[in-house]
Amino acid sequence: MQKFPLKLEKSLENRRHQNAFRELGSSNNLLDFASNDYLGFALNPELFSRAQRILEESKLLQNGATGSRLLSGNHKLYPISEKQIAEFHNTKAALIFNSGYDANIGFFSAIPQRGDLILYDELVHASIRDGIKMSNAKAYKFRHNDLEDLKKRLSLVTTEANAEIYVVTESVFSMDGDSPDLKAFSNFAEEEGLHMVIDEAHAVGVFGKKGKGLVQALGLEKMVFARIITFGKALGVHGAAILGSELLAQYLVNFCRSFIYTTALSPHSVASIHAAYQCLEQLDASKNSELKKLQENIIFFRSEIERLNLQQYFINSNSAIHCCIVSGNNEVKNIAHQIQNKGFSVKPILSPTITKGKERLRFCLHSCNSKEEIKDVLELLATFIK
Repeated sequence: MQKFPLKLEKSLENRRHQNAFRELGSSNNLLDFASNDYLGFALNPELFSRAQRILEESKLLQNGATGSRLLSGNHKLYPISEKQIAEFHNTKAALIFNSGYDANIGFFSAIPQRGDLILYDELVHASIRDGIKMSNAKAYKFRHNDLEDLKKRLSLVTTEANAEIYVVTESVFSMDGDSPDLKAFSNFAEEEGLHMVIDEAHAVGVFGKKGKGLVQALGLEKMVFARIITFGKALGVHGAAILGSELLAQYLVNFCRSFIYTTALSPHSVASIHAAYQCLEQLDASKNSELKKLQENIIFFRSEIERLNLQQYFINSNSAIHCCIVSGNNEVKNIAHQIQNKGFSVKPILSPTITKGKERLRFCLHSCNSKEEIKDVLELLATFIK
């Protein structure tokens, strides 16, 4: 057996030395304050049964898609589900991808061209950053959620006469849980002829009527060039989609490598997406829906932070993600372990995933969390950080 490369071994040792070594965990029976399953859809038996019925009614009782969508894998659930998604999100077209990572690297490596310009929030997701690295366009970051800094950056760069300019942000940031002023950003982009690109991974299923996302809640659909949505968070299934014009979808089908050169999602995966959207459509039908419970829990969590005088430790958020800053990998891991030992699944976010000194405990709220559980976990946290 060949010797493992020394440089790689040293990198692993450095991670251990920084107390930032990553290992795969196992499932547990702790109270969930860690997963992205905000509406509990991943464990929803009705969604599971719906997906099975969809497969049976479509006569698609097969294990795999058999190939890429441009070869043999474009089974009939794809156009049905993409039409459903486009109508739900009030857009002309939706194109399903195998994951949010695939969607982001595919979009940013294919759409911005040589000579174009990308201006992106400094805290955008790693998948967006990786896609930007694969692009031939020039890219510059602006300060987090800072429209004035975006304007300043734009004024300092020179572009070619026919350059297209893309402004990239997220409606809810996964490591902070906060949001930019999407209206102000979109208005500026429209005034200047820029293309707004918004990742809505952590907003769909959380904000807006029936969980349609922040872009629709604010009525900005026609001002946004592209939205990236994922199904592995509040929808509880797997995959992603890029929303936009029919021309955008056509271009991606022709030039997006992460779409073209991969085996399509299985019929079961697409049936699950279809079933998840059927469940979203019914959220407002019940006064006690999962979405209503989630929103109530977000409000209660914020009120408990105030009651316990913990505001100074938390990043302000109206989303399902709330982050308590605990500087240092050792300290944040220690507190997380103590909370876990008391029965609560709360994860530490370590550097280098986030900036050194900004390490944090990340609390994810769900429709299934009880008020008592929220009260107990925050009272427990207060004993460790005060």
